[in-house]
Amino acid sequence: MIGRVVLAVLLAGIAAGLVMGAIQHVRLTPLILEAEAFERAGDHAGHSHDAATAETTAAATGQPEVAGHDHEHDHGEGWSPENGWQRTLATTVTAAMTGAGFAAILAGLSLLTGLPITRRNGILWGLCGFLAVTLAPAAGLPPELPGMAAADLFARQVWWVCTIAATAAGIYLVATQTRPWAMALAAALIIAPHVIGAPIAPHGEAIVPAELVARFVANSIAANAIFWCFIGLFLGLVLDRTAKDIYAT
Repeated sequence: MIGRVVLAVLLAGIAAGLVMGAIQHVRLTPLILEAEAFERAGDHAGHSHDAATAETTAAATGQPEVAGHDHEHDHGEGWSPENGWQRTLATTVTAAMTGAGFAAILAGLSLLTGLPITRRNGILWGLCGFLAVTLAPAAGLPPELPGMAAADLFARQVWWVCTIAATAAGIYLVATQTRPWAMALAAALIIAPHVIGAPIAPHGEAIVPAELVARFVANSIAANAIFWCFIGLFLGLVLDRTAKDIYAT
């Protein structure tokens, strides 16, 4: 029984991930490619400026230029998929794996809390996952495009995880409690990460246009809303028949 349920949960998550992969290919990848073009142009301009500065300094001081400086950035980069079918395949596989992981987490939370996921409430479960994992963190750390300034990675990861945990706990209290103290605690948990504030990116000249960033953020959040709704929907469909057996104990 447990083996069949685990398999069904993983298949539901993978199916939702395939839908997400298609959305990413149509709506998000073109925006990422456009941002990468701005990033390359900015890097080229920066390298050209550095080379001109070095040349001017060398002429003024009589010191020779350091050979090989222009090629320093070519070393140490790992493999990345080429634009086209490789990138589409890598994105889709990643989305499918992510969907399977999120579906397993929702199913695990359902078992731990004793709140079943069914075809009637599956989408609601998905929306709660979207609120906790995507929307709440995006209020402080919106989805990022290549070339955007970003704060320290570790600080962002800590704030992201804490925001998800606090928001999920608040949603759980709202869903299971009706007492005033529980509602107050839920509100405090949901609001606290935003009162503390997300790590702030260093100020600098923007490489990517603000209009492109706004489009990407809006499309990314909308795509994730669809993604989570499909996770909840597919989970509800596959778990509905076994809900009585799973939650009987």
